[in-house]
Amino acid sequence: MSERVLEIDGVSKQYRLGMIGGGTLHDDLNSWFARVRGKEDPNTKIGKEHIAFNQKFWALKDVSFNVDRGDAVAILGRNGAGKSTLLKLISRITAPTEGEIRIRGRVASLLEIGTGFHPELSGRENVYLNGAILGMSRAETASKMKNIVEFSEIEQFIDTPVKRYSSGMYVKLAFAVAAHLDPDVMICDEVLAVGDLAFQQKCLTKMSEIARSGRAVLYVSHNMRTVTQLCNRGIYLDAGKLTYDGTVERAMELYGGSSARSVQRNLDEVPRTKDRGDTMRMLSIQFHNTQALEYDMDSTMEFTLTCVAHIAEPRLRIRLILQNSIATPIAMTQTEPFEVAAEETFSRRIKFPLKGIAPGEYVIKMSLISGTPRGRSNYYDTIVDVSRFVITDDPAFNSGFIWSERLWGNERLEPLEME
Repeated sequence: MSERVLEIDGVSKQYRLGMIGGGTLHDDLNSWFARVRGKEDPNTKIGKEHIAFNQKFWALKDVSFNVDRGDAVAILGRNGAGKSTLLKLISRITAPTEGEIRIRGRVASLLEIGTGFHPELSGRENVYLNGAILGMSRAETASKMKNIVEFSEIEQFIDTPVKRYSSGMYVKLAFAVAAHLDPDVMICDEVLAVGDLAFQQKCLTKMSEIARSGRAVLYVSHNMRTVTQLCNRGIYLDAGKLTYDGTVERAMELYGGSSARSVQRNLDEVPRTKDRGDTMRMLSIQFHNTQALEYDMDSTMEFTLTCVAHIAEPRLRIRLILQNSIATPIAMTQTEPFEVAAEETFSRRIKFPLKGIAPGEYVIKMSLISGTPRGRSNYYDTIVDVSRFVITDDPAFNSGFIWSERLWGNERLEPLEME
């Protein structure tokens, strides 16, 4: 049985809006004095609504979950969902309004660039400072200094005051310190996005090693590629409430806002990311050979797409782009060109072969396009999330083998032949 290192029990965090937050004491006093006189807040930014004085706001509400050794947990949610607030509570930067957080062991936090660094101290001195904050002796920190410096890739500047570091150098040293000072729980909030790609990969590998060594990792990121590579569990927050705790794949689907898997959908009401006018528009889609948009491997999807054209187009095509559950394009296909007349409502029944696509959940992105004389595509209408469907595994083909999308991708090749 795994050892529990973190327990979040009914945690809530409430803030009072409109009280302070001008950035300086002078600004806060000006805001307070304006409110007393019934005047407009001089520090309110243009384009922002006035916040009522003393209004209460729940950043988190009744959040409960546990983390065991070896867990690598992705905490997902849109901006303002409460992710950073939760990590600050776990890091003991602030206290919960309600509930209790129980931690067994050391917590190393990497919440923003340079967290816990003193700008006037050198990189080396800050390593010792962070070690002391984590409760380590000077000798214990010194024994890890060589590995920290090598990992950070800033050996040349380790004795330079960190106030002269670039943001990338800050991240490299901060992560090296957090990863090598033996934390029982490591917390990382999006800061790796500042580093270069090679260092990001290096950090992800290190965090994977930390989780495999029996410690825990809490990871917040909007980069789904890194989430799938690192985490074995996903938590989804929505408006301060924990709405899902389970697989990474399902948490990412909730984060991406997946549409309902319906065999019939009114596309006329689906919002478009770019409004290209009313020259042509997709109206509806009807799937024929399925009850729940679930297909066996190597089967064929059939659907009817109904559209309206307000202009004549002699070479119209229907383009379909297949994406995986984290919106990464997998493949593209399209129909042969066909002609439509002005003010025509038309329907086309389409067959989409699913041969070679591995088990998993997929998103259909669809466009109405035509080719320009220079060979470019002219887009009339595009819907990013037309529908989602699932391809199920075939035990007879795989003989009990379970496909892992995170390890092998979305394309299933033919079996290898042996002689």
